[in-house]
Amino acid sequence: MKVFRGLPNAASRAPCALAIGNFDGVHLGHQVLLSHLRAAATRLKVDAAVMTFEPHPRAFFAQLSGDLSKAPTRIANLRDNMASLDDAGIDRVIVEHFNAHFASLSPQDFIEKILVQGLHVKWLMVGEDFRYGAKRAGDIDMLIEAGKLHGFEVVTLPAVQHKGERISSSAVRSALAAGKFEESTHLLGRPYRISGHVVHGQKLGRTIGFPTLNVRIAHHRPALQGIFIVQVHGLSEQALPAVASLGVRPTVDDSGRVLLETHVFDYSGNAYGKLVQVEFLQKLRDEEKYIDLPTLTEAIERDAEQARAYFRNRATGAISATDRI
Repeated sequence: MKVFRGLPNAASRAPCALAIGNFDGVHLGHQVLLSHLRAAATRLKVDAAVMTFEPHPRAFFAQLSGDLSKAPTRIANLRDNMASLDDAGIDRVIVEHFNAHFASLSPQDFIEKILVQGLHVKWLMVGEDFRYGAKRAGDIDMLIEAGKLHGFEVVTLPAVQHKGERISSSAVRSALAAGKFEESTHLLGRPYRISGHVVHGQKLGRTIGFPTLNVRIAHHRPALQGIFIVQVHGLSEQALPAVASLGVRPTVDDSGRVLLETHVFDYSGNAYGKLVQVEFLQKLRDEEKYIDLPTLTEAIERDAEQARAYFRNRATGAISATDRI
């Protein structure tokens, strides 16, 4: 799969079947859309392409307004989204930088400069509520008329349902924020994981008996925060039991930087630089600010014991059905 930051250069602008969207998390609804895209690309003998945006358009407008609370939380980092698109058989991804210039494009310019001249679209799939162009002035009817003029087919996809409700990134975010990992698994079609390379941190954890693997979170508003029971993939052939903190570490850091810190039980290897996947199993509690380091250490000890008990119970089959992922 080829990934382009912005429109491909002239030499790479082969005809394509295209889907447009944010694809945050690449949930089951996205996966249905991508399967239609892959089938159309095969039938037309063109590449299957996806156009997505960075930052999320709503995050851009939230920053512009100065109210970051309006920005959506992020389900997945760019690496994980790209891996999911690759798994879906996508040939190329255009990560369009969403900025003031792109936001100001008229619907006509979006169609002509982006879809026709920039991407040579032959088949286009979008959601039923897709809007585009400055002030979201472009609609599906306008796309269909443009397709007749420029020679591309426009297809819309009705919302995919789960238990009678629409599968959406918003539904996934709500499930993750509430720690409902069984629900998020149903919506995503897979367990929820965050991947990243292990980086050096302050090494505070090792001084209190809880060394951690540190993974940076590029976005400031992850879809979940708190203390979690997790398992880590990428350090051995088997997933390793662990406890993790995802948040801003208010007791030891006032920078506001988001970090995923994971303490892997009974692990002593060198993990720096390794690409790991942290799979979330159960939420223990929200992140808290403690008055001092000893109080923080006591809280971590309680969290670790709860996590160890979870894995002991899982090994003996004692975890109830509601606790299973």
